[in-house]
Amino acid sequence: MDLLYLADIRLPLERANGLQTVSTCHALAARGHRVTLLVRPDTAADARDPLAFYGLDPIDGFEIARVPVAGPAPLRRAHYLAAAVRHSLTPPRPTAVFTRDLGVASLLARLPRAGRPPLIYESHGYAPTVSALMPTLHARAASASAAKLARLERREWRVWAAADGYVTLTTAHAEELADRFGPRQALAVIPDGTRLSAGRTFAWTGPRAGRPVVAYAGHLYPWKGVDVLIEALALLPDVDGRIVGGHPREPDLERVTALAAARGLDARVQFTGLLPPRDVAGAIADADVLVLPNTATEVSARYTSPLKLFEYLAAGRPIVASRLPALAEVLEDGVNALLVTPGDPAALADAIRRLIADPALAVRLAARAFADAEQYSWARRAERLDLVLARALSPTA
Repeated sequence: MDLLYLADIRLPLERANGLQTVSTCHALAARGHRVTLLVRPDTAADARDPLAFYGLDPIDGFEIARVPVAGPAPLRRAHYLAAAVRHSLTPPRPTAVFTRDLGVASLLARLPRAGRPPLIYESHGYAPTVSALMPTLHARAASASAAKLARLERREWRVWAAADGYVTLTTAHAEELADRFGPRQALAVIPDGTRLSAGRTFAWTGPRAGRPVVAYAGHLYPWKGVDVLIEALALLPDVDGRIVGGHPREPDLERVTALAAARGLDARVQFTGLLPPRDVAGAIADADVLVLPNTATEVSARYTSPLKLFEYLAAGRPIVASRLPALAEVLEDGVNALLVTPGDPAALADAIRRLIADPALAVRLAARAFADAEQYSWARRAERLDLVLARALSPTA
């Protein structure tokens, strides 16, 4: 099939959005589809190869097409939307269109069904809720107006009603949408994924002697809980930390490094800064415990399916995570992770201490996490998306 994936992002993009989008398209192409990913050009002085940036091999059937955009942000958005409609409708039309962009999906959903390809929308959160919470999630985000929230709600309703296939990352989100808008067909819960090495085997024997290393990978926004991890490390004088991530143009890296310094952790906590996606796996594979300390926001509770969660599983190391509904759809306390009260540094420190003191427990949890990662490969995700596509193309089947 000829699939068009619409993503109004520059590529490559350092955020998880870019990796998730490219990996999904690459995996769909590996299943034999012809996939065109429509994005904006790279803004780096020397344009980068997205596949090389993400550590992916070139593959037949996967093309990255770029929309030339210019001018202020609203004009750049208008350029992209026009190109998205043109690529969707100009013969030969794609078999189906995928997007995780609510605005793009809403625009296509306005078109007569007979005049457009089937539309598959992947929701990463209920937009009015996320937009209203944004000032508490990101330091530079502005408050949303009532008019904007109403506009987003109309878009959510339109796409829920008109999309031929609908994907959420978590069951909690799917249930929320069904409660708001009523049931619908061709709805699937498909978590994010991770890359798995060929011939992978589990060989970890437990935390290192001496000073174990606890690692976190991802953004440093306050709701991600890195501040909680730093406070927990202050309670663990014999443990070192490694924090992978932190965009240089955002204030969060400065905030968490200042907190570490205030707690006297300069010599014990390594801040790698932003790493290319292909290098993150190595940075976390060298750790003894991996931590996912999200705080108890509605985004964390309902919508989050963080790439690092699945990268942690694939790394084959014991995981300590916040006890939140969205994370608990993948992690089970005492089975493939330890789950702790969100926002509680003492509880987080106790769980880390327990794993270090009980190597047998650490190895058992790590081995189960490593095995569970097989369910969350990008190939498995593409297989699940194919089922949604089949239902969208044969709605009466």
